[in-house]
Amino acid sequence: MATNSLPKSHSRKSAAVLLLVGVLAGVTVGGGVGVIAASSTKSVTVCAATKTNVLRYAKNGKCAKTETKVVLNQTGATGATGATGATGATGATGATGATGAAGAKGDTGAAGAKGDAGTAGTNGTNGTNATVAITQQSICGAGGTSLCKVGMTGPGGGLIFFVDYNDQYAGLNYLEAAPQSCEGTSKTWSSNTANSLVAVNGWAARAVGAGKANSAAMIANGATSYTADTSGAAFFAETSTCGSKDDWFLGSLGEMKLMYDNLQGVGGFASGGYWSSSEYAANDAWFQYFNYGSQGIGGKSNAYYVRPVRAF
Repeated sequence: MATNSLPKSHSRKSAAVLLLVGVLAGVTVGGGVGVIAASSTKSVTVCAATKTNVLRYAKNGKCAKTETKVVLNQTGATGATGATGATGATGATGATGATGAAGAKGDTGAAGAKGDAGTAGTNGTNGTNATVAITQQSICGAGGTSLCKVGMTGPGGGLIFFVDYNDQYAGLNYLEAAPQSCEGTSKTWSSNTANSLVAVNGWAARAVGAGKANSAAMIANGATSYTADTSGAAFFAETSTCGSKDDWFLGSLGEMKLMYDNLQGVGGFASGGYWSSSEYAANDAWFQYFNYGSQGIGGKSNAYYVRPVRAF
C-alpha cells in the first residue's frame, strides 16, 4: 500500500489505524511476536510513527514521543439483545362439577305409646293439698289467704306457734294454740289420779307430734287399771269447739315447750303452769311453766291452766 497518497500526516495516521482495526485478525505484528486471535479479549497497544505512519505493536504498552499510541480491544462489540418471546396464553378454567343429588329422607318413626294417667292426689286436712309445699300454702289470716307463720292468726282463731318447714313430723305442718278465750283454768290432769297410763308415759310421749295421740289415750277406756277421763285437762281440750274447730287436744310436753318459746309476750298466757299430755308416773304428769320457762312435775290432782292445741 502506497502511503504517500494521503493528503496530510493526520489523515494518514487515522487511515492506518482504521486499516489496522479492520485487518487485525491474522496480521503478523512486527518483532515476530505472532498472530493475535480476533477472538482474544486482550488489549493491544499499537504505536504509529507521526512522520512515516508506520505501525508497530508495543509489547510493553509504551510508545515513543514521536509516535501516536492506540489501544485496541480485540473483543467484538456486544450484539443486540434478541426480542423476548411472547408469553403463552393462560389456559381456560375448567367448568365446576355438578352438585350431587340429595339423599332420600328417612321414614318418620312410629309414635310412642301413651303413658298411663297418674292417680289423683288426696286432699289434705281442711281442704289443703298435702302435696303443696308449706311455703306455698295460703290458709292463715283473714279468709285464709295468707301464708301461715309463727305469730299469725290460724284457722281456729288462735296463734300459730310452730311451722314444720323441714317436714320433720308426720301428720302436721303447723301447730296452733287456742285463743285466750278458750283457755281452761284450775284443771286437774285427769280424773284417774292413781294409775299410770303407759301410752302417754316415756320419751316418745313427750315429743312434738305426740299430743293428739296422748289426749285420745287419756279419755279412752283403756287398760283395766285406768278408767276414762271425763273431767280432766285432756277431756277439756278434746271437747273444745273454739273457733268452730273440733280437733283440739292437750299438747305434749314438747309441744307446750314450743308454745312457750315462740309465743312469749303474745297470746295472753298466765304466769303459771300449763298441763301437758305427757305423764311422768302413776300419780304425776309434766307441765310447762309460762313464768319461768322450765318444765315441772305435778300431782295429777293439782290444778293448772289448759291451753288447747290443734295440728293441721
